[in-house]
This record gives sequence, structure tokens and C-alpha cells, in this order.
Amino acid sequence: MPVDVPELPRITRTEIADALNGLSTPRVIRGLVADWPLVACSRHSPRAAMDHLSRFDVGLPLQALVTEPESGGRLFYNHDLTDFNFRPERVVLGAVLDTLQRLQDEQTPPSIYVGSTSIETFLPGLSEANPMPGLPADALASIWLGNRSRIAAHHDLPDNLACVAAGRRRFTLFPPEQIGNLYIGPIDFTPAGQAISLVDFAAPDLERFPRFSAALEAAQVVELEAGDALFIPSLWWHHVEGLEAFNVLINYWWRGIPTWQESPMHALMLALISLRNLPAHQRAAWQALFQHYVFADHETSIAHIPEHARRILGPLDAQRVGDVREHLRQRLGR
Repeated sequence: MPVDVPELPRITRTEIADALNGLSTPRVIRGLVADWPLVACSRHSPRAAMDHLSRFDVGLPLQALVTEPESGGRLFYNHDLTDFNFRPERVVLGAVLDTLQRLQDEQTPPSIYVGSTSIETFLPGLSEANPMPGLPADALASIWLGNRSRIAAHHDLPDNLACVAAGRRRFTLFPPEQIGNLYIGPIDFTPAGQAISLVDFAAPDLERFPRFSAALEAAQVVELEAGDALFIPSLWWHHVEGLEAFNVLINYWWRGIPTWQESPMHALMLALISLRNLPAHQRAAWQALFQHYVFADHETSIAHIPEHARRILGPLDAQRVGDVREHLRQRLGR
């Protein structure tokens, strides 16, 4: 069975960057945002939390995902993976909040889910009223809200600090190397941009997905109350459940690398279309090349080349990456 996610000692938000620096495994930070006004409102009532959010709403239409009651809040594919089991709707935040208020007491309501919505764009001023000092200046703040929901296990490229502002959420996390035990679906047709596990965590079919039991042995789990936070390192798989009739999460994403550096996902997609169908002995040869140039200790691999002659094997900067990107664009455009 999953083990509990380790907890960091109580820290303040101004100490968060130092506390997370260099961490490669998840950590819970209890009470990190307990003094946010939004958290205080949510503890009073869902309506009070909704009213707090409404103060910052500029009325821009946003995307809400709606699933039927029989989905049990699971946002997923349809039965044969040709479409999804939810419908997107463009609505203003006020309409979403009014709907969630109306559904509060229903036993089997449809699931209403607003995910990964830019706070700066849709709720300007909310971050200033509920601050998170100490994170990198380029950290992207997003809000996620809705009623009860189940979001399939997926991973994100940036580091992630997830803060529960209303309701409760349960996270089940897996290290990156568990990918083979999670039965990941398509990577170019996904519910929200990231590939997801096809396993239903509420009722795992171990005949169809027998290795999932091994994934659970490596899993970590935590349930967060309003005011608690969870650090999710880059590429850790996480399954997320909204457990109340009204849930709000604010998260922060950052990569800690120069903005000109390419996304590793681009390399993965190119590798799939250029390496996957090669004969086995050629794939093994390319694996050796990648190990030498990318994954081995770089300074050791290139120590025999004079510094002035290293070119792309030397230190990267915006100019050099831009040159390579343009070269690839020309070659791929043929």
C-alpha cells in the first residue's frame, strides 16, 4: 500500500525557496497558506470563499469541463479512447460559482472542473491578496476549482507547489520510473496536454493492468486540508482527487532554467518519430550515443576536446540554442 508523503517542518512562505531547493522527492508543508484570506473564507463557508474569488473576477470567459453524474467525477476518455467523457464549456467564473453553489447538496451531481486557469489573467489581484513570496519570480500561478473530481495520474514538466485553499484533496504520487507500471495512454491525444494513466484508481482492473500493484508499492499518498501545501517535483506522476462539494487549489509552476532552453518533451517526440522504428541494433547504438552525450557526466565525456572547439558541446546560451533551433527548423521543414 502507498506510504505517507514525508512532511517538512513548519516553515514560512518566505522560507519556501530554500526549503525546496534541491529536493527531488515530494514533501508536504502543513499550514503553509493557513493565513491566506481565501483559506479563512473557505473555513467559514464555501459561499464566503466564492465571494472572495468574485472580488477579483474580471468577467473573462474561461473553460469549464463538465462530466455527467455517472462518471463519478472522473475526467477521462470515452470507452474506446476516441474522445473524452467530458464536454468543455466557455463560461464566466460567476456562472461556475453559482452552479457549484446550486449543486452543493446534490448526492450525485455532474462534475464541474476548472483547471489550470491563469490567476494573472482571470483573477488579477488574487495573488497579491493571498501572497506566496519566496518562489522564483517567473513562477506561474494558476487556480483549479470545482466540486468532487478525479484527475488521472499524470506528470508535469515543471516543479509544482500545490496549495489547497478550499475543501480537501487527496494526492497519490509515483516516482518517474514507475511509468511502466502505470499503463500510460497516448501522448499526443490527452485530456489536458499530459499523458495519463489508464488505470481507474477507484476500481483498478488488475487483470488488465497487473503491474499497477507494483506501482502502488512505490506510491506515496497524502490528504490535504485547506491551508496545506504539497511540493511535487518535476515528472512525478500524481493522481488528484477533489473530495468536497467545493474545492479550490492554487498552484505554482517553475522550471529553474533559462527561458531559452528547449522543452525535453520536444526531444522525446522527435526521438519517437526518428528512432523507435530502427532495427534493434541501431536503437542500441543510438542509446549509447545518448548516454555519452546527454546522460553521462558531460565534463568527462568532452574533456579531450579543447574548450575553444567544443561548440554545441560547450556551455549553452540563447544564441547557440537559437542557431540550433533554426538549423532543426530548416531540416524538419524539408
